[in-house]
Amino acid sequence: MVRPSYQSFRLLLYLEWLLLGTSVFMEVMFPFQLSWQLLLRVLIIAAFGLMGLKLPTKKLGVKLVYTALEFGLIVLAATKEGLSTRSVFLLCLVLVMRSCLVFRQKGQLVVLILAFLCNATLLLSKPIIPEKYKVAVWDWRLSSVLLYSLTLVFALLLINALLAERQSREQLEIVHKELETTHEQLRQYALRIEDQATLQERNRIAREIHDGLGHTLAAQTIQMNNALLFWQSNNAKALTFLKQAKQLGADALVEIRRSVSVLRSNPLQGLLLESAIEKLLKDFQHSTGIELSSKISLPLSLPTETNTTVYRIVQESLTNIYKHAQATAVNIQLQHQAGILDLSIEDNGKGFNPTQNTTGFGLQGMRERAVALGAEFLLQSQPGKGCRVCVSIPLSNVLL
Repeated sequence: MVRPSYQSFRLLLYLEWLLLGTSVFMEVMFPFQLSWQLLLRVLIIAAFGLMGLKLPTKKLGVKLVYTALEFGLIVLAATKEGLSTRSVFLLCLVLVMRSCLVFRQKGQLVVLILAFLCNATLLLSKPIIPEKYKVAVWDWRLSSVLLYSLTLVFALLLINALLAERQSREQLEIVHKELETTHEQLRQYALRIEDQATLQERNRIAREIHDGLGHTLAAQTIQMNNALLFWQSNNAKALTFLKQAKQLGADALVEIRRSVSVLRSNPLQGLLLESAIEKLLKDFQHSTGIELSSKISLPLSLPTETNTTVYRIVQESLTNIYKHAQATAVNIQLQHQAGILDLSIEDNGKGFNPTQNTTGFGLQGMRERAVALGAEFLLQSQPGKGCRVCVSIPLSNVLL
């Protein structure tokens, strides 16, 4: 059932008043003759109009009594006070309009039929004087009944269409506001997630700097103090300490470069993914001495987010290999096959038990990056048998 808003109800109320005002005008002016009957007809029309200020919309019994009172006023005014057929039609038209706001479709049809019968009965039951105009009068009456019935049906359909259109517009406005609210909530949620991810990444980098660079510099300081301590008494031993301090400094420089690389917002720096990975592998081999072999085949141009994810996973894997695996060889494969982008990173290091190493920031970060693209992340490793990281990214997800 169409429930009108306040604006819709007010618009229909103005239309009712226009029709009722027209009815009062016709009763007073056609013909103009002051009488008690005229006053009573005007009062009945006014009472009929005041009933439209408060329409029943809940209990069916109240709706039926309300509609019966409306019909009663129309019949009373027409039979007792001589209300004209024009005014009867206008009141029936108002009654049909109100039924659109009170009843459902079946109730509206019943009111329409009763209004038609009421109007037709009152019109056709009036005596014809003189008799010689009987044929012409009946022809006019039947034409009027047909015209009135079509007008009532048109009014019923039109009011329902207007109310439905108004309700659809209001629902669209409500949905639009809800979408705006949801969009704002999602934006705030995305900002919180971004802040949380940024904080987590900062904590991870801070821990790595503390555990890696901090310990390296601390060890270098100890070696330099030892060199100063034995500088005069044992030059050979002091030189050994200085060489060790130099090596620690070189290791610290590698760690700083790696941390700076991780902090870059655009790790590829404008390079193609294939070129960026090759440069990353070259730098890694040069700084660590670990033997690298690779096979990269990317016939498609991938979105920036996918490129960044693949690069970060390769970068994080190499970092873990350097820090924990004690590997001497690494094999990397990146290929596109049957709509799937397959990434494989395998080393010959000491390996580990994956079930006992599930909370590391590196592994967790790689897994989260893969899941964000709808990819499958697989980690295979056993103690003494190296480690293999496999990522399968469906290109149908990332190329939409």
